[in-house]
Amino acid sequence: MNKRILALVSDDFEDLELWYPILRLREEGCTVITAGEKKGQLFHGKYGVPCTSDLSFLDVKTEEFDGLLVPGGWAPDRLRRFPEVLEIVRRMNEDGKVIGEICHAGWVLISAGILKGRKVTSTPGIRDDMENAGAHWLDTASVVDGNVVSARRPPDLPEYMKDYIAVLSAQE
Repeated sequence: MNKRILALVSDDFEDLELWYPILRLREEGCTVITAGEKKGQLFHGKYGVPCTSDLSFLDVKTEEFDGLLVPGGWAPDRLRRFPEVLEIVRRMNEDGKVIGEICHAGWVLISAGILKGRKVTSTPGIRDDMENAGAHWLDTASVVDGNVVSARRPPDLPEYMKDYIAVLSAQE
């Protein structure tokens, strides 16, 4: 699959929630580019796994990407504070590009204002946040609602990535 995916990164990402999707998509033939506050910045996951950003948020051109990945962990609380991140999410949503979010990543979509009326899941810890943003929250491993694919936590990664890849593949 010849697709380009953007993965957002900041410190304290949930290691598996960033790297498992990146590796699965690379296995499918996708190019995955990481974006952080600064190009070439080294970030560390909650358990110490590193990731260096390929681009800065300001350098992202959403038209060059077919999809977006937002990892969980504590990174989403940092990511949602960048207006350029919220604009990336909004533009990709407006263009119907697949947006994957897992665990606490729902916070970024909440701050971007794109969840009203959508069916989603997340870690149960942010269920109230998701519902208060107008989403219909489901306690299931993975939920697809249009171009948004969401999952609860690391044990749900296999189902989440099957759904993400299916939505991405359908966007030929």
